[in-house]
Order: sequence, then C-alpha cells, then structure tokens
Amino acid sequence: MSQTFKALIVDKHEEKITVNVQNRSLTDLPEGEVLIRVQYSSVNYKDSLASIPNGNIVTSYPFVPGIDLAGVVVSSSDARFKEGDKVIATSYEIGVSHFGGYSEYARIPAKWIVPLPNGLTLKEAMVIGTAGFTAALSVQRLEENNVTPAKGKVLVTGATGGVGSFAVSILANLGYQVEASTGKTAEHEYLKTIGASEVIPREVVFDGKIRALGKQKWFAAVDPVGGEPLASLLSQIQYGGSVAASGLTAGTKLPATVFPFILRGVNLLGIDSVYCPMETRLKIWDRLASDFKPANLEGLIQEEVSLEQLPEVLPTLLKGQARGRMIVSLT
Repeated sequence: MSQTFKALIVDKHEEKITVNVQNRSLTDLPEGEVLIRVQYSSVNYKDSLASIPNGNIVTSYPFVPGIDLAGVVVSSSDARFKEGDKVIATSYEIGVSHFGGYSEYARIPAKWIVPLPNGLTLKEAMVIGTAGFTAALSVQRLEENNVTPAKGKVLVTGATGGVGSFAVSILANLGYQVEASTGKTAEHEYLKTIGASEVIPREVVFDGKIRALGKQKWFAAVDPVGGEPLASLLSQIQYGGSVAASGLTAGTKLPATVFPFILRGVNLLGIDSVYCPMETRLKIWDRLASDFKPANLEGLIQEEVSLEQLPEVLPTLLKGQARGRMIVSLT
C-alpha cells in the first residue's frame, strides 16, 4: 500500500482560501479505527461552503472536505469491520471537523460506518449520499405520520436539488402523486422524467406574502428550502398533514403563525441526517437498497468528476447551478 496519496486540501492564509489537490501521507489522517480506500464521494451544498472563506463549516486548516464517502476497508482495529469490506460513511463530523471523502484514503471511527447493503454498488451509494439519505429519511418520517398515497398530493420544494430530486423519485416509486416546485423553468422535463406528475413555479408556494392560513393544496411536503417559503407552505397543508423540513437554502428564520398547527393539526417534522441514530441509519440505507431505490438512479447524476475538477465544480452549488447529483470518482 502506498504511503502517499492524493487529497483535496482546503487551506486558509489570513483571509485567503486555497483549494487544490495535494499529496498526503497516511500519518496526516485523523484518528479512527477503520482505514478506507475511498472509491467514490459526492458533492453537497455543505462541501461547497467548506471551500469558501465565510462558509462557517471548517474551523481548522488545512482540511479535507467531503461529507460523503464509499470505499473498501484496508485495515480495522474494530471487530465489526475487516479488510475487503465495502462500506459507506456519511455525516457525523466527516467533512466538517474530521477529514472527509475528497481523499484517496480516509480514516474513520467505526461507529460512523455503515456496511454497504446488498442491492447497492459503491458508486450507487454515492449517487445517493447524504442528499438521498436525507430525502429517504424525510419520506420515512412522513410515512410514520400516516402519510399514504391515498391521502393526497405531496409537494417537493427545491425539487431540482439533491434532496429534492431524490424525494421526487422515491415518492413517485412508492405510488404518490408528486408535485415538484422549482424556479428553473428549463428543468421541468427533467423533473417529470424522475417522477413528478406536475411541476409548478416556486411562486405558487410562496408569492412573497405569508398568510396565516391559505388554501389547502397538499397533504404533505418534503421541504429542503426552509425560510419564508416553508412558512408559506405550512399555511397550505391540508388538515392533519405533515411537512418534513431538512434545509435552509432560503434562510433560517421561520415567520409562521401557530394557526396551521392548532386549527388544522399540521405536523412540522424536523429531519436531521447528521446525527441520525445508527439503528435508524441502517434501516434507511437498507430501504435505499430496496423499495426506496430509484429505478432511474443513473438519471439523477448530473456529472461524474475527478478530484482535480473539484475546485471548479464546488462553487456551482452556491450559484444554484446544480441539478440532481454530482459524484466524485477516486478509482
């Protein structure tokens, strides 16, 4: 095994951030019981934030970003894993305070690692990644709150993003009537291809005004957007319906009233994919390898890139230019 390998390094000198591929050694890796030869990673909004000066993600430099990784175990001091095992590692502190997946090798705590389920390849696992996992967790939480296809339409906001695209596809595969909301008129056909029965402009969800109660349009929603659009959405959910909220691309403030909750019994379900308990995490990944697995998984890939391409690719998510998923090949 080579003692040196390639990794994408984000570094900070005074107020200047540099992002480039460098050679590193195994001794540079942080502590962890399992050494993994990374084969694939993915590109997420949080990874893009890690590459800019004021992203508020990275606190210590130099750093290796990448909140997702999938690969093969090289060595392990934990009995749960052995050399040759195929594994997935996402979330927790990976790519935030612990070196992440933009590296040919990663050393990860065993308690953060998921065995690759039957029914998924390592590449497919990273097409899914944190975005797909978050969407799947959102759908499961809706199911747990009595959302079924027979109850009515389900809205997905921010539908062209990673979470949104997976939510559309998973819900459609399960037989739901899915409406997809987007501000990108050029992507309507893409959303219909992955399962949306109807595509609506985002202004239908939020037209600039937040009403205490609006017309009841959807029984449930998957919302990775947050902010004022989420407040507006809550006022339009049908009696007893639910919204699974996982994002903040539209802001962190929620200027809603209590009326949807106390007059219509609406449920606001918080979705946390970072510290989701391992018991739940394993169940979600098993479902992503079976009934949650999109039939058109390859169709959700916008682009497959190399480590060397990442410095140019990462800013595109901050500019709203991404569609579906971008994966990183380290093979």
